[in-house]
Amino acid sequence: MTKILEADDITLRFGGVTAINDVSFHVTEGELYSIIGPNGAGKTSIFNAISQVYRPQEGDIRWKGESIMGVRPDKVAELGVARTFQNIELFANMTVLDNLLTGRHIRMQRSWLAGSLWLGAAKKEEIENRREVEDIIDFLEIEQYRKLPVALLPYGIQKRVELGRALAMEPELLLLDEPVAGMNLEETEDMARFILDIRRELGISMIMVEHDMGLVMDIADRIMVLDFGVKIAEGLPNEIQNNPDVIAAYLGGELSAEIGSAAGL
Repeated sequence: MTKILEADDITLRFGGVTAINDVSFHVTEGELYSIIGPNGAGKTSIFNAISQVYRPQEGDIRWKGESIMGVRPDKVAELGVARTFQNIELFANMTVLDNLLTGRHIRMQRSWLAGSLWLGAAKKEEIENRREVEDIIDFLEIEQYRKLPVALLPYGIQKRVELGRALAMEPELLLLDEPVAGMNLEETEDMARFILDIRRELGISMIMVEHDMGLVMDIADRIMVLDFGVKIAEGLPNEIQNNPDVIAAYLGGELSAEIGSAAGL
């Protein structure tokens, strides 16, 4: 399989704190790769390093074989990397439709002036982008909410809207930061279904950070385990469940109990 993203020996420090310590991994085309670990393990820091919000002091991150170290975050997004956030980052007073349209801005070529006049090519471009957004609304089954302000929506639907905004960017790699955090069982099952549909129907590669071990073990292709910024294991879900290093690192801890539960132990 072709590697779409590669991280080689990346280290990220904040003063005297090392958030990521000599971590390497790769993601292949169409893969659902998951990163797990307790709070403070460095999972979100890896997302920020991929997006180049944070720039590792050591190592290299390559997109389709080309280094993206030092590339501006907006340019990384244009390359095809989109993300969702653990804490919902939507425009609360805007409608679902308008929130999703904000994800299209990197695909729009006309100037703000042409867009404000809404004539000719600018008008045609906006109509085409609205059509793309409507397809996403259908895909995520949120038609009934499309004209409602996000602030009025249930939490689970807001998480779905944020996923839709990321999809509106037409990514080749989607970074999912705790996509089911705070959801009930029904909402979690719905989100899992949409994530699988994204891989199967849209062919988008994904990296998922998630604390729900049942979800991770059910849908991830491969898993990396972090502990205090250090990679302690990587492999298939059944390999992670039985990895002695993972068990030793989290023996008696919350993650160990969740892994055991997911494995039926």
